[in-house]
Amino acid sequence: MRSADRGRCRGGESGLRALLRDERGTVTAEFAIVLPAVLVVLGLVIGGVLIAAHRATLVSLAAEAARLEARGDAALAAARLTAVDGEVEVRRESRGRLSCVTLTSHPGGGLLAAIGVEAEGCAVGDGMETAP
Repeated sequence: MRSADRGRCRGGESGLRALLRDERGTVTAEFAIVLPAVLVVLGLVIGGVLIAAHRATLVSLAAEAARLEARGDAALAAARLTAVDGEVEVRRESRGRLSCVTLTSHPGGGLLAAIGVEAEGCAVGDGMETAP
């Protein structure tokens, strides 16, 4: 056996045995397995952040609309609700002197559109009847 062949076969081992001990390509295989898992986790994190931001926006908007309606400014509350990006379902409810606004929306598109986000805001009114 020539010295060049011996180095390739790891000190005189047969070619098949040397090939089985060869670890070239294992990093590529591990990367091919880990990359999709990392992408799934990254997608879940980004989706979670988008849903949390959307929920925070709805909570703020519901509280603002409830305050506006409770003080008798239903027209401004309706204008504020129509200025929202996306489709938002609005439900109004009066509980005595409380004026409550519940907003329901589906954030984003794709798989996020299947998730419904809801926020409710209530405010004490001055006793005046407001038009919904």
